[in-house]
Amino acid sequence: MEKSKRDALTKRILSSLLIVPLTLLAIYLGMPYFNLFVLFLGCLLIWEWTQMLPTSKKNLFASIYAFALGASVWLLHIFAVPLAIVLASALAVSKSKGEKHRAFLILGAPYISIGLGAFAWLYSIGGLECVLWFVLTVWSVDIGGYVVGTSLKGPKLAPKISPNKTWSGLLGGMLLATLVTWAYVFAFDIQPYWQTALIAAAPVVAVIAQIGDLIESYMKRTLNLKDSSNLIPGHGGIFDRIDGLVFAAPFVLIFVILLFNFQMS
Repeated sequence: MEKSKRDALTKRILSSLLIVPLTLLAIYLGMPYFNLFVLFLGCLLIWEWTQMLPTSKKNLFASIYAFALGASVWLLHIFAVPLAIVLASALAVSKSKGEKHRAFLILGAPYISIGLGAFAWLYSIGGLECVLWFVLTVWSVDIGGYVVGTSLKGPKLAPKISPNKTWSGLLGGMLLATLVTWAYVFAFDIQPYWQTALIAAAPVVAVIAQIGDLIESYMKRTLNLKDSSNLIPGHGGIFDRIDGLVFAAPFVLIFVILLFNFQMS
């Protein structure tokens, strides 16, 4: 392995030794600590989003995004949250007139608040076991994709958006996510109804998380950026680490709600 690749891998491992325990601790402690952790992630993501975009109104848009994020994470109300996101998005539309990357400035309000809000709601509805499964699944996608993709290489997944992503990496992420889910549901003695559902959902979650990764890659390529920031050595920014999680969380939340409804019917 080349020295530069070894150094990058070392940084990734050292950073993960800090990120992983903090995430697991927040999940274990539950409310309100988990919500505070989600808000912390959201604040970092808001900072990165506004820093990536060339605008003189960074503080204004950061405030708009923070308002939508706070409402999504703390209100947990089926009517109040959508209203807050709509209001924040409308304000972003109004204040972004004439901006070079207006679409991204507008997108920040719903993208951040819906994604991380759904992550918080997932804990409230599904509990610790559901959130832990989701986080482990998304991590598995990243690990499987990185290991298999760099080893086997092969045809590119989306060469114009992310030249390093391969179909082998996607399949590796789907496979590892499924294997980890299989081990998880049996290790924690999850009831059969949920065992089947989660194992079946794992490869789908992997694909959705990969789409989230590609969306972030498209945004960075459009803005001519390599990473969302340099907050995390070896990883880039917080957006680089949670892009798949943020995009997949709303879909997983809907999936879990449907499962509960079917179980009760």
